[in-house]
Amino acid sequence: MIKIFIAFVAFAGLALFFIFKGGDKVDMSGEKHGAEAIHAPAPAAPASPAPAATPAAPAAK
Repeated sequence: MIKIFIAFVAFAGLALFFIFKGGDKVDMSGEKHGAEAIHAPAPAAPASPAPAATPAAPAAK
C-alpha cells in the first residue's frame, strides 16, 4: 500500500512540475476539430530543375 502511495505522490509531483514548467503554453482542452484546430502547412515541394535546352533542329527546305 505504501508503494502505491509513493508512486502516486511521485507521479503527481512530476505532473505538477511539467504543468508549472509549461506555464500558459500548455493546452489542456483536448482534441480539437474544425476551425479552431491548428494545422501545419504542407511542406513545399522542391521545384524541379528546368529541362536542359535542346538545340533546335535545322529547318527543312
